[in-house]
Amino acid sequence: MKLGFGLYRHMLDQEHYKFAKQCGATHLVIHMVDYFGHNDKNADQPIGGSTGWGKAGRMDKIWSYEELRSIKEEINANGLELEAIENFDPAHWYDVLLGGPKRDEQLENLKQLIRNVGKAGIPVFGYNFSLAGVSSRTVGAYARGEAMSVGMEGEVDGNPIPNGMVWNMVYDENAVEGSLPRISHDELWSRVQYFLDVLIPVAEEAGVKLAAHPDDPPMPYVRDTPRLVYQPYMYQRLIDLRPSPNNNLEFCLGSIAEMSEGDVYEATDRYTKQGKVSYIHFRNVKGKVPNYKEVFVDEGDIDMFRILEILKKNNFQGVLIPDHTPQMSCGAPWHAGMAYAMGFMKAAMESVGN
Repeated sequence: MKLGFGLYRHMLDQEHYKFAKQCGATHLVIHMVDYFGHNDKNADQPIGGSTGWGKAGRMDKIWSYEELRSIKEEINANGLELEAIENFDPAHWYDVLLGGPKRDEQLENLKQLIRNVGKAGIPVFGYNFSLAGVSSRTVGAYARGEAMSVGMEGEVDGNPIPNGMVWNMVYDENAVEGSLPRISHDELWSRVQYFLDVLIPVAEEAGVKLAAHPDDPPMPYVRDTPRLVYQPYMYQRLIDLRPSPNNNLEFCLGSIAEMSEGDVYEATDRYTKQGKVSYIHFRNVKGKVPNYKEVFVDEGDIDMFRILEILKKNNFQGVLIPDHTPQMSCGAPWHAGMAYAMGFMKAAMESVGN
């Protein structure tokens, strides 16, 4: 097991690399999507909503090998390794998600992006095959000591997604009025099958593992759109759609624990035993959908030490990152919350003999 740290696009700089290193991280998982460029650039945990997070990136510009190599070199120069990129830009694959007319054209671009990632020596690309994305959460003083965090308080937002938006971001500001047509779960599974059939062979050649995130929040429908992985067993269906060592999972403990069925310990054991987990979001929660709260890593329903024992038993060699964490009441709420989580993680990993 390796201790990692997650950074958003606006955090890819010397200050945050040093902070991650100071917290004990050896590896980074980074976001290249600029979720914050059109909102609050200092935000660190958007909750989504009827208007989304903001504008997606440029449709005609995927991340180049040179750009990726430069970022990786900066990270390496600060004594860290770049383990993964998390999430495609909605501008690059909206019709892949929607089954639209530009699907094949966008898949050709995604093929080149995966080749660029592999050429740059980045081993994992995380993704979330979802129309609504991370949506319909609330913010409140949910964690210990009234620390601010996110969660759900009852049934999710049923507002349909407007045309021109997918995965919480606007890719077409001039879209015709209206909303996305309702589709079935089978249709969504058909779309991800097509995606995997096209991209997994390229990922195999490039030496990149594609790692699927479960739905957050894990509800059958969010914003009148179906979800793909909202129960633990559904991960197995995804794996079996396209058997390959490069068809992997981005395993979020919080999302798994929030699911209405299944058991987070059994799921952790099942998928790490298969060697299908690329990296782990190591976070804790209280409750299950549609009523849960994200809390400090040591106060939730999950026994994190038991999770680590399972990972050790199954010889998990991947990266664990804190993902979200409650914000603490001080001059640097995000930094303090992350430092607390990282300190706990480092000590816990050492206590199980990692």
